[in-house]
Amino acid sequence: MQLVADGGGRLAPAARRGLAHLARLVGDFPTALDSARTLGWEGRHHRVEGDVWWLQGDMDRAAAAYEADRNEAEQHGVTCERAHGQAHRAFVLAFTDPALAGDEIDLAQQLLAGLDLRATVFITRIAALLRDAGRDDADIHDRAQVLRADIRTAGLTYAELALDLALAFRHAVRAAHDDLTDTIARLRENTRSGDYAYYSDIAHFMAALPLESASAARWTDGEPATRQRWHALVTTRQAGVRTGR
Repeated sequence: MQLVADGGGRLAPAARRGLAHLARLVGDFPTALDSARTLGWEGRHHRVEGDVWWLQGDMDRAAAAYEADRNEAEQHGVTCERAHGQAHRAFVLAFTDPALAGDEIDLAQQLLAGLDLRATVFITRIAALLRDAGRDDADIHDRAQVLRADIRTAGLTYAELALDLALAFRHAVRAAHDDLTDTIARLRENTRSGDYAYYSDIAHFMAALPLESASAARWTDGEPATRQRWHALVTTRQAGVRTGR
């Protein structure tokens, strides 16, 4: 990919995006973000930025980046990218604003109609679980089991990791410590290769738990700030549940 990127040919933007993706996989977020800023539309710069920002717990920046990706895709007439950007915007807003997320999920489903984007459909379904985190009447356990089976049938490992991260958020909101412990163990087992290993770190951050070993990730503005943002998402949702919002 580096050779293709350096060559500057037709496939160079995709190669540069691939390099940014590899940096994100191993948790080198500053490098991924720096790369994203060089990609331009052809390299889907806004999408790559959103993919970095939400992992830092910075959902406002992530939502803005995905919205920009969706709008730019609409300007270029690329329907698949438009749906992808909207689905991920719904996903990140489901952490912060359940009411708004409902409308964003509906729009994502409309944009996905007729497209063959299974992974993106799964992200939209996970967003619906996140929107309902903390509720007692949402049948989340059964919905998650059905979704997990569908994801495994499709063979999309990344989507199952995103599902478990969403469940970790729910368990942290509900202070369901045993369930959270089980989910963290599953995340750790499913990221033994090193790719996405920071997912279990994020699950710890959500519940203000200490890490069992130092994080290998390079967060954009350091681990303490990232930890604080993720935990704040949980405490804000807990407050909303208590007040019925």
